[in-house]
Amino acid sequence: MKGLLSAGLLVVATMIGLSCGDSTSSGPGQLKVRLTTLNSGADSAIVFTITGPTGAVLTSATAGIGMRVFHAPFAGSTTRFAVVGQLTQGAVMLTIGVPNVSEFGQYSGSIQGVAQSNYQLRALPGGYALAITR
Repeated sequence: MKGLLSAGLLVVATMIGLSCGDSTSSGPGQLKVRLTTLNSGADSAIVFTITGPTGAVLTSATAGIGMRVFHAPFAGSTTRFAVVGQLTQGAVMLTIGVPNVSEFGQYSGSIQGVAQSNYQLRALPGGYALAITR
């Protein structure tokens, strides 16, 4: 009986340990791209570039809720995106697939243009920034 109880506790402890996850894990995964803006809800399109570590080619790109994404073919460590939809402060605009999530600190984004809902371009930087997170 003690052996069965010990085995059961070992299984439970292992499952709990596995479910906790590891923030330093490596391998393929996803990163989120969020927008910082002073004009939350007033803009409807953005063009930006994501650059990753040398040789790291993105594996996927999925638009945030209520948005559409357009991008060049994935080749090399830099990809240009256009996201269309209501741009709100802090919302996930894009989820990108990367070959190694442990390198997320080496990814950066730069904004080339932002358009209001009336298609007028905004002056940059104008309080805009991208945040790439796990």
